[in-house]
Order: sequence, then C-alpha cells, then structure tokens
Amino acid sequence: MAVPDFQAFMRPILHLIQDGQEHRIRDLYEPLARHFSLTKEDVQELLPSGRQAKYANRILWAKFHLSKAGAVSSPSRGTVRMTEQGGRLLQQYPGSISMRELSTIPAYAQFVGRGKAADLPAEAQLTSIPPTTSPEEQLDALYTELNAALADDLLAQVTQLTPQQFEALVVQLLVAMGYGGTTRDAGQALGKSGDNGIDGLVKQDPLGLDKVYLQAKKWQNTVHSPEIRTFAGSLSYHKASKGVFLTTSGFSNGARETAERLGHIILIDGPRLAELMIQYGVGVVTHTTYALKRVDSEFFEGV
Repeated sequence: MAVPDFQAFMRPILHLIQDGQEHRIRDLYEPLARHFSLTKEDVQELLPSGRQAKYANRILWAKFHLSKAGAVSSPSRGTVRMTEQGGRLLQQYPGSISMRELSTIPAYAQFVGRGKAADLPAEAQLTSIPPTTSPEEQLDALYTELNAALADDLLAQVTQLTPQQFEALVVQLLVAMGYGGTTRDAGQALGKSGDNGIDGLVKQDPLGLDKVYLQAKKWQNTVHSPEIRTFAGSLSYHKASKGVFLTTSGFSNGARETAERLGHIILIDGPRLAELMIQYGVGVVTHTTYALKRVDSEFFEGV
C-alpha cells in the first residue's frame, strides 16, 4: 500500500510508546511499517526533492503535531515519550487520531490557529496538494507544479524560434551542461547547406579531440525510426562516435528502440528539453529564492 498521510501515524505511535518509557524514534520505523503492511519500496520512497524518505518524514511530522498537543515529549534528541495527555487521547479515541481530535486540546487549537492564513490569494487555493501532507511535501509539490507550468511556457517559447535559432539554442544548452568550455570555443551551430545532416556540434573535451554531433528538429509531429537511422548515417559520414537528437515534439517507440539498438545516439524530446533548460539555467532566470531554516541543536548543546 502507499505510505499513509502523517495523521494516520499519530495513534499507532502513541500505541507503541504507551508504556511511558523513552523510545528512539528510529526504533519505531520498523513496527510502524509492519502495522501498515508497507513494503521496502514504500519505506524507501523519497519526497520529490529526493532529500528524505516520505515514510520517515511523515512519522516525524506526526510526532511534531503530537508534541504540539502535549501528547508526547522529547526527553533527549531523537527520542519520544508519551505523556498523560497522550494516554487520555488513546483512551478517548480508539479508532484513529488526527488533527481534528488534537484540536480538542486548547494548546494545540491555539497552535493551529496561529498558522492559519484566512486571506490567501485565490490562486493559492487552486493547488491540487492534499491538505494532509506535511509542509515539506507541500513545498516540494508546489515546486514541482510551478516547474511543470514553467516547462510548458518554456517549450511554447522554444516552438516560436526559427530552425536556425533552435539549432543555436541546443548548442548553448549542451555547453551549459558542461560540454567543452564556452559557447564560442566549445559549441558550434552548423545548420547550413552542406552540413550533411548535422545541425551542430559540441566538444566533449577542452581540446576538441572528441565531438558530439547534434540533430535539432523543431517539429510538431512525432519523430520516427527513419529520422534516427538517417542521423546515424550522418554520424558515420563524419566519423562521429556520439550523437544527440533533440526535438520540440516527441519520439515514437520505434525511434527509441532504434536509438537503443544503435547505442550511440541520445534522444531528447520536448518535455526533457524544457526540463534541462530549467536545470541548467538556459532561457530562464531565478525569480525568487526561499531559504528554509531549522533549529541548530548542536548550537544549543554547546551554549
């Protein structure tokens, strides 16, 4: 099954620590996984940011909310202990415990009330993010949604370029990805009569001993196997060992199978092209930067 939302972990956590003893949070991971019949893959699934496992993140946020309700305490770093308040919650709610049940506790209700934003702009209310996800998941999901919208806008802009501009763009992108040194020295857009089916090239090393040849197709139609085989023939003509075929559209299954069999041609379709442009800062600028901070426990231990 999928990893439950963080509220589903609240009562199982209290049940596991109802002896009132101090428990390491890490020691709860395995019994909680068994409780929810989670697989190894479920437990190892990462947040969109790739920085933390979704499973561990949701357990920690369940513990955070329980602590704000006074149901648990943290005697030392990385540990948890159930309080009398936690015991009362277990007895009062035998089925499940969520933020709704915690809100019956005045201290928690006050905490939640401080975090409400009643005057959010309308566009902020249109997100598809479930309200039961943790703050990190919400931020990651928002970041993913914004990047997806940016990728769509970026690809729309790219499709307005002339074929020659598109060829220059893909050379600039490959250079930004680390091929060669500068656009002037490492990349070259050919795109002229007599280029024998090659639209550009980038140097794979500073001396230009090894080159990567490019084919750039600003198309709306799907690219099929014949175009890949033609590009392979052009690579053979230039005695080239590597090629990258980029398009604003997509590739058929046959085209992908052909490239895989040939082994020396990389395919980049429109969505992947936009993703790489965002990742390497080509055609985009940073609009806003947010720095997320956390408490430095080691600082306070040394005071």
